[in-house]
Amino acid sequence: MTSAFNQLALPLTLTLLLHATSLAADWPQWRGPGRDGLWNETGIVENLAAPTLEPRWTAPIGAGYSGPTVAAGRVYVMDRLTQPSEVERIHCLDWETGRSLWTRSYECRYRIEFPSGPRTSVTIVDGHGYALGAIGHLVGLHAESGNVLWSRDLSNEYELALPRWGLAASPLVCGDVVIVMIGGADGACVVGFDRRSGTEKWRALDDPASYASPILVRQAGRDVVICWTGAHVAGLDPETGRIYWKQPYHPSRMVINIATPVVHGDSLFLTDFFAGSFMFRMRQEALDVESLWHRSGKNEHKTDALHSLMCTPQLRDGHIYGVDSYGQLRCLDATTGNRIWEDTTAVPEARWANVHMVRNGERTWLFNELGELIVARMSSQGYQELGRSKLIEPSGDRVGEREAVCWSHPAFAYRHVFARNDGTLVCASLEAK
Repeated sequence: MTSAFNQLALPLTLTLLLHATSLAADWPQWRGPGRDGLWNETGIVENLAAPTLEPRWTAPIGAGYSGPTVAAGRVYVMDRLTQPSEVERIHCLDWETGRSLWTRSYECRYRIEFPSGPRTSVTIVDGHGYALGAIGHLVGLHAESGNVLWSRDLSNEYELALPRWGLAASPLVCGDVVIVMIGGADGACVVGFDRRSGTEKWRALDDPASYASPILVRQAGRDVVICWTGAHVAGLDPETGRIYWKQPYHPSRMVINIATPVVHGDSLFLTDFFAGSFMFRMRQEALDVESLWHRSGKNEHKTDALHSLMCTPQLRDGHIYGVDSYGQLRCLDATTGNRIWEDTTAVPEARWANVHMVRNGERTWLFNELGELIVARMSSQGYQELGRSKLIEPSGDRVGEREAVCWSHPAFAYRHVFARNDGTLVCASLEAK
């Protein structure tokens, strides 16, 4: 492995020099550099005209929902194999060719529903990677070589009460702390570990875990980590785990909050498949929040505002854009939650139908569960599709009447898109010619 890596080191170094400008636009963690679904590169195609987006490369991988991340010329993704033994794996590939640079694996016996593979994205910070498996294996690595710096089996150490679909909240790094939501015993729903040694620095909240990834925001002049657990939405001090504020969250039927909390200005928006939509104001004169409104329909068919499963909405310009329980793309008035418009063309109607949305300038890129990439304009005036192309075939577990779905969040970096299913990782160019 060492000699093979050394042979690749010189070409990779030259690549970094030649593409210094584009490589500044990494996608190093869940939903991009700021965890906000913003893709800030320029020089991107205006529309998609071809029925199929031809790949730059494809690479074989195993099953899983882990969305790829991209940093310093390398692509990271997790998967699972069941033969000859059950293992979770962490992969690193060269971004230009898809060539495997290294793989690390560990034995891992699943006891969760939808057992395809890991759910979280690998977080890359300052040349180090942090990977959290579906049942609680947390690994810190050297991002370039793959050397394991430390690892912990959190399931045994913290007596995890695993959510029915496993751990899905991607690790968040704040300073010297890597923060994970794991649902541990004795007040360890959320735990902060020293990112260099793996030792525990703090623990917070005696709550069940949810599937929603934590985010870092600024409030009242402080760094605040927002964690949406199975019982509260809370603001924590990233260095100490101190609880600045918390608001109760009452799941309607079960813990099913998956979409990432969304913050714009002092507004904090949450959405849940059964419980509906929640809007809070984060006070800037003090570390506190106030509830503004909560909208919920009678059931998953007769919804009100937005009942999202996995799609993290956009909150901008006084409006909310998101995907409802059966795939309805909606625009809401952020002040009230009132519906302004609905569109059903982005993804066919189905229970838990999903689209991942990323904003680039005035346009939104949508990756739906059919493996289609769509570019569109969305405003309070409506949904205008500019083009769509097939990027990858759906595969994996059957979901309802669908034989397979693409549920992993893609990465957008170096004017390319990176996406995966349960057998293939694909890279395709979106660069304007």
